[in-house]
Amino acid sequence: MGDDRALVHGVPEAEPLFIARPAPLADSYNDRIRPLLDAVDKLRNLNVMKEGIPLPTIVVVGDQSSGKSSGIRTRVPLIMQLQESPQADRPQLYLEFNGKVVPTDEDNIAKAINDATDEIVGHGKGVSNTPLTLVIEKPGIPDLTMIDLPGMTRVPVHGQPENIYEQISEMIMEYIRPEESIILNVLSATVDFSTCESIRMSQMVDKTGRRTLAVVTKADKAPEGLLEKVTAGDVNIGLGYVCVRNRIGAETYEEARLEEAKLFDTHPLLCKIEKSIVGVPVLAQKLTQIQATMMAKYLPEIVTKINDKLDTNIAELERMPKNLSSVEDAMMAFMEIMGSAKESLRKFLLRGEIDEFLDEKDMPCTARLAEMLNQYYDELQNWTENNQTTNFLLEEMEVLEKAKGIGLPDVLPQTAFVTLLQRKVKEISSKLPSLVVRVWDCIEGSVIQALMQHSENYPQLQSSTRRAASSLIKKMKGKTMNRMMKIIEMEKLTDYTCNPEYLLEQNKLMNRQDYFFNNYRSWNSFQLEGLGAVQTTHLWHHDQQLIRLAFHLKMRMTPYWKIVMRRFVDMVALHLRFSVQNLVNKEMEKEIRHELSGPGIIKKMMEEKPEMVEKRKKLNKNVKLLRESAEVVAQFMNRIATDGAYNR
Repeated sequence: MGDDRALVHGVPEAEPLFIARPAPLADSYNDRIRPLLDAVDKLRNLNVMKEGIPLPTIVVVGDQSSGKSSGIRTRVPLIMQLQESPQADRPQLYLEFNGKVVPTDEDNIAKAINDATDEIVGHGKGVSNTPLTLVIEKPGIPDLTMIDLPGMTRVPVHGQPENIYEQISEMIMEYIRPEESIILNVLSATVDFSTCESIRMSQMVDKTGRRTLAVVTKADKAPEGLLEKVTAGDVNIGLGYVCVRNRIGAETYEEARLEEAKLFDTHPLLCKIEKSIVGVPVLAQKLTQIQATMMAKYLPEIVTKINDKLDTNIAELERMPKNLSSVEDAMMAFMEIMGSAKESLRKFLLRGEIDEFLDEKDMPCTARLAEMLNQYYDELQNWTENNQTTNFLLEEMEVLEKAKGIGLPDVLPQTAFVTLLQRKVKEISSKLPSLVVRVWDCIEGSVIQALMQHSENYPQLQSSTRRAASSLIKKMKGKTMNRMMKIIEMEKLTDYTCNPEYLLEQNKLMNRQDYFFNNYRSWNSFQLEGLGAVQTTHLWHHDQQLIRLAFHLKMRMTPYWKIVMRRFVDMVALHLRFSVQNLVNKEMEKEIRHELSGPGIIKKMMEEKPEMVEKRKKLNKNVKLLRESAEVVAQFMNRIATDGAYNR
């Protein structure tokens, strides 16, 4: 970003801040935190943070031109891994990005970083959240890992996108929001700290400042009032301040440190600042201590999160269907799908188990089938009742008139009863088609739902099974309609029942005959037990003998018709139950197999949908990453157990 970052990079254009380690740090911290830092760095390299597992991280933030770095246009998160290497003959520096490792050296580090940045985000002044890692292995440096982020800028300069502020803000917030992050807030001594954008942002996520350390750069440029700034407590900086001097010109690191020590020892204002909060060596020691504390604090939680994530991903992977590589595998998977679908259908269509539907608003199919049959019976019954109360005996008299023949006048003709029965049965047949359609539509919905549920990972198979199921249901509708029409024809053919209720109810109704004929001319409406209120005025002008025969016919037909309606609805129910059982146990699989007949068809149908292929790849990748992460942590724990590296 062109924001003079002498704090973080520097020789001669850009050499790391901690190129030399002060004596107090000798071996005390590095020996203890190196295993920790190695473990965390390996976890970071594995991108474990993408799995929602935050790592202890020192995040460097600051406003543009705060003195955060020099010669570097930081436009991506720059992960700096400083590693002491006492046996190294010379410093080893290299960059890691986009799966590549690019060696560099101290003289060309700034150019290498800028070139890598251009490769990641393109030439210009835009930013990207794709990280770039700088690894420095050298004797005498502290073991530290930090992430340097682009400097805050509110006003886009030429070549920057209009929303550059929002882009950088989102990037910074992503890194400083986790509780595991230590915020290294770089402030220029030349500005009012409370007005710095980086301070405002850090206080949004760390109001008390308990995980914020402030580094004041350019102390030599604005010494006036600096002591008051770092001791006043106007800004919540819980981890305190460290004041430093930026390297100037072509100074070596050692020369810069000597000049820094001289500045804070001899300057009339700066010498008043406590030595415990001045100088790059002090900053190095503070960061090393803070880092060790954070890692020790959060490592057990990291272990738990890795194991939990690993268990979750493995469980999800195991729940996924097998990856089918052969015809045999495909056939086995197909058989499992059919078996599971059939068992689901047996469960809620045949056995009536509804536990799978307890959370659904719609009623299960079995309940809807029962409701449809009850509704059909009610429709037939209501039609009968309405007809007999408003036009009482008229239909019977009409039939009797047409059935007259040579015979005794008080004998009820058998043809009259059969004719009236056939008329009523015809009413059943007129209402039957809509019932058949409704019940089989309901069954079809359940069948397809079961098939789709158990083949959800195979879209081509779903298409074929849906087509086969719909074809089968269409055939079953036709079979049901044919079967019911045969029953209707049987009912038309003759009148028969062995049900004792017929005679019992007929006798009960006939017992009201004398009462009816003694009173039907006296009232407009007449109450008959078993029939309810009936209109009688239309009977006053008819022949009484005809009315008596009609009454007799009515009292025979009424109980018999109730038996016919119940018998027919019962037969519909029994037929449906039998048909569904046949469908589930035999016809469904037979129809689907016919649909999928042909060489290699089932294998082709069992190909996973693309999103499932991607999900499997992602889960396998996650499991591999998490297992490697668990291994990294396990190795660290073993090291603690065997040589006490962490407890020395």
